[in-house]
Amino acid sequence: MQGADLETVSWARFAFASITVLGLMALLAWTLKYVSERGWLTPKTAGSRLSVLATLPLDARRKLVIAKCDDREYHLLLGPTSDLLLADKPHLPSPSSDSSTGSPAP
Repeated sequence: MQGADLETVSWARFAFASITVLGLMALLAWTLKYVSERGWLTPKTAGSRLSVLATLPLDARRKLVIAKCDDREYHLLLGPTSDLLLADKPHLPSPSSDSSTGSPAP
């Protein structure tokens, strides 16, 4: 009877330890996601000339990227073996919603 109680305690310790480890792993994953979404791990560069405006994954191997550098916008198709410049045009700022009233100027 004593051996059965020790075996039960052993299984209970195993279950508690497994749940604790999985909980800590989930907490670490959530913390890393939280920190990376807010950009706390990336260096802050004031006046950076290069920025990525949008990224769109096309399939498992390729993605479309819109990058801006010095008032120019570049549309790039990035793949595992080659990169392709699709468009190179002046950057057009997005219209401000508070300055436009929707009616044409006289």
